[in-house]
Amino acid sequence: MVQHQSDNKDSADPKKLFFLPHASDKVRLITLSVVIGISAGLAAAFLKWIIGEVSLLLHPLGLGSGPDWNMLWIPVAGIVLTGIYQRYVLRDNISHGVDKLVDDLADKRYSLSRKLMYAPIIASTFTLGFGGLAGSEGPIAYSGAAIGSNIGRCCGVSRQQLYILIGCGSAAGIAGIFKAPVGGALFALEVLGMAFTTVSVIALFAATISAALTAYALTGFTMDLTWTQNIAFDFRIMPYIIGLGVFTGLYSVYYSYVMGRMRKVYEAIPNPWIRNISSGLVLALMIFIFPTLYGEGYGTLNRVLDLEYTVPFAHSLLSGVGGGKLWLLLVLGGILVTKCFACSASNSGGGVAGDFAPTLFAGGIAGAFFALAVNALWDAELPVQVFAYVGMAGVMSGVIRAPLMALVLTAEMCNGFDYFMPLVTVVLISYGMVMAVTHTKFYLPKKYRH
Repeated sequence: MVQHQSDNKDSADPKKLFFLPHASDKVRLITLSVVIGISAGLAAAFLKWIIGEVSLLLHPLGLGSGPDWNMLWIPVAGIVLTGIYQRYVLRDNISHGVDKLVDDLADKRYSLSRKLMYAPIIASTFTLGFGGLAGSEGPIAYSGAAIGSNIGRCCGVSRQQLYILIGCGSAAGIAGIFKAPVGGALFALEVLGMAFTTVSVIALFAATISAALTAYALTGFTMDLTWTQNIAFDFRIMPYIIGLGVFTGLYSVYYSYVMGRMRKVYEAIPNPWIRNISSGLVLALMIFIFPTLYGEGYGTLNRVLDLEYTVPFAHSLLSGVGGGKLWLLLVLGGILVTKCFACSASNSGGGVAGDFAPTLFAGGIAGAFFALAVNALWDAELPVQVFAYVGMAGVMSGVIRAPLMALVLTAEMCNGFDYFMPLVTVVLISYGMVMAVTHTKFYLPKKYRH
């Protein structure tokens, strides 16, 4: 089993201060954060590449217009292989990496095992490369934290500096996987709840900027989401933007509730083989019905942002049943209803993946669904791509409960700062609704706090 080594020293170890031994603590901390950021950026780029290669190997033709029968066994194999790797090779459960990292920091376990620098990457390759319907940010955040911990300990830093470097490493992992340096920094501040001083904040941004630039360069200087904004925002649609905020808030409550309940269902299955196979079958069924759920879903989001929002309909079992706006809305609604079940199967049934990317995908579909429904019911002309874009931030804010991170990360990924006003509006309304509901009798399970 992967162990967290004990570490009780509160000051730097002079015997290990071979790295800039005559430099001040501040200079050493910032320099180490850059090294950690570059390392985490390399890990993030490698994870993206290896997942893509495995996915291409298993699914070389991409999404087809009809059902892909291979999808009835490939996701099952991925979850089973991930489970085998955790139980018999790693001998530890590393799913829900962000949750485990939060617990480690709360219990002041700062000496993370060396195996955690690469184990989440290997495990998530099985999960996501074989079609897991989740993201890669959870594993890379845990690996980044382990990179920060081990580099810091090798350089003999103090316990407080080790805490800071763990935060820098996890934030750098997020920044590298999303290519969003500010969003990565806000992850450490909002999600991990880490307290930073002025100097450590500088170190944090040094790490996230280094990671984002490294991953950006290694992936061909391209972003995962590309959106050409060819229309100016019309403030006359602000009432509909407010409506979208309400819709994404309500959907976030549903999404989080299902995730929490399904996590308990999977944890209640004592036999790990049955848990792996059952969750894999859920994934297989979801992908078979809605092939656009496959993987992180960035390809589908890109098409929706480019007004190709009929793609989810064309790549579903319903494509041969009917046509028109009603059938399109039915498919989009089906994706919204099932996405949380598929994500919980990827994360809680034995897979190793993240929770953030699925909320971006669900938010984009929710925004498109809302705009298309309003256009159909009231003969409006709402720009579907704008609502898909701001919907991404709305659902992420409501589910992850990190409004600043959701706001900035979405804007960074899509380079959509021109639409900052609708982003802020939807994020605040969605987050406010979720926080209000959690204090009522319908509150969300504590197991799913992010």
